[in-house]
Amino acid sequence: MFDLKDKVAIITGSTRGIGKAIARSYAQMGAKVVVSSRKADACEAVIEEFRSEGLEAIAIPCHVGRKDQLIRLVDETVSKWGRIDILVCNAATNPVYGPMHQISDEAFDTVINTNVRGVFQLCNLVCPGMADRGEGAVIVVSSIAAIRGDAVLGVYGISKVAETALVRNLAVEWGPQGVRANAIAPGLIKTDFARALWEDPARLGRVEQSTPLRRIGQPEEIAGVSLFLASKASSFVTGQTIVADGGMTIC
Repeated sequence: MFDLKDKVAIITGSTRGIGKAIARSYAQMGAKVVVSSRKADACEAVIEEFRSEGLEAIAIPCHVGRKDQLIRLVDETVSKWGRIDILVCNAATNPVYGPMHQISDEAFDTVINTNVRGVFQLCNLVCPGMADRGEGAVIVVSSIAAIRGDAVLGVYGISKVAETALVRNLAVEWGPQGVRANAIAPGLIKTDFARALWEDPARLGRVEQSTPLRRIGQPEEIAGVSLFLASKASSFVTGQTIVADGGMTIC
């Protein structure tokens, strides 16, 4: 049920952390993977690593905050492999860490344009092709910041709430054509993106003590959830936000 043989998958923000773990897990299950992030050299480094492991992947650099680059990402993928079966919107930004009243308009726009507008535009570019073939899976990597308040991640949380609303609406709009859309809301995961959180001993200690599993997560644990959502194992799951946080939000 988890076989992805010959499926074509785009994963944005896939040169490190959660995105890279998702790309590797898909390729290990037989998918043809598009590795994408802003920097071409980072993409090529991951491609070389994957190919050394016998995995099939190509690199298409893309800044998800720029529509022209999103169009190129989709067009080059279709030109290479003919279709897109799975889209994982993982790339995100959070250039600020602090209370919302201290955040500039420019920083706010950066977060919203990248985390919301870019995902919205990419989904609109990909979903029609999926609908034409009668199937497809869209997975958006959101965050538990979408379901709980945070004194230093407020604007990021706003963007992640928008992503969960987006997948619900995608599920309603495209479901009749066989396209599923879901979100994942990770808790604190040991990635470079969250380094400011897990490298702070006091904050890390508080998180661990307030989490039933008494630890933070690893990128591969989110990749497992994403693999489920991309595969036939989740064929009757759509419009959902699956929380993977070690139980933090139940306490």
